[in-house]
Amino acid sequence: MDNRAEVREFLTSRRSRISPERAGLPAGPRRRVPGLRRSEVAALADVSVEYYAKLERGHLAGVSPAVLEAVARALQLDDAEREHLLNLARAADGSDALARPRRRATRQWTPHRSLQWTLDAVTGGPAFVRNGRMDVLAANPLARAFYADVYANPHNQANLARFNFLDPASRRFYPDWDLAADVAVAILRTEAGRNPHDKELHDLVGELSTRSDAFRTRWGAHDVRHHGTGTKRFHHAAVGALTLAYEGLEMATEPGLTLTVYTAEPGSPSDEGLRLLASWAADRETDTPSPQETR
Repeated sequence: MDNRAEVREFLTSRRSRISPERAGLPAGPRRRVPGLRRSEVAALADVSVEYYAKLERGHLAGVSPAVLEAVARALQLDDAEREHLLNLARAADGSDALARPRRRATRQWTPHRSLQWTLDAVTGGPAFVRNGRMDVLAANPLARAFYADVYANPHNQANLARFNFLDPASRRFYPDWDLAADVAVAILRTEAGRNPHDKELHDLVGELSTRSDAFRTRWGAHDVRHHGTGTKRFHHAAVGALTLAYEGLEMATEPGLTLTVYTAEPGSPSDEGLRLLASWAADRETDTPSPQETR
């Protein structure tokens, strides 16, 4: 990734979304472009216009943490955006390896036995490990059944972003497809800030940008977010509609990897759906009808 271009486009996109009123400034005459002027951001951050313009051209090397925090406040960045800005600054300094040691997780990574045992011990919902490129690296049986469409198409390469943007089956699997697409791109954009020299990530972004207009448009928005907890809707081909809560846990022993577990409200239709999915997963090799067909 071109760090200067990433910085320039990120800061410009954040500046364009802040209105003068939102920043506590007088609106003044009508503006030709939305958002704050560079001079207004500079004033809010208490730096010179020339200095802020240099930052927005992508020159973050050597910028002090205090200035970065001031710019983050001026642009009203949320926690995920602030962390993204700091990651871009670390990459510009060439200090990423010192300030934020990270193992470059790849699809060739193999889970140690105790981790797979832990995943397999989760029997009430899908549990899996992914990296920042959204490669599914390890999963329990219920997660493999849950993501049956992902695994069924070899072109997906067990990658949730490829599935989301390149596999037509994702439109059925995600009833809220646009939201799922936004989240997927935000996860990849966040990873690009953390690991700007990851060639596999660069290749994935290039592939998706070439083959998907929906991805390319979202990638240009430079949105980032933390994706730790919430609720999602799914439609599984075998068991139908599911509304599931999720928890994403950063793995302390494996930096860069996330353990995600989906669960359903006890006694809910989705809880029944997960039970049916578990039964379907156990019976798949016997060519028995799916649970939905036997209802």
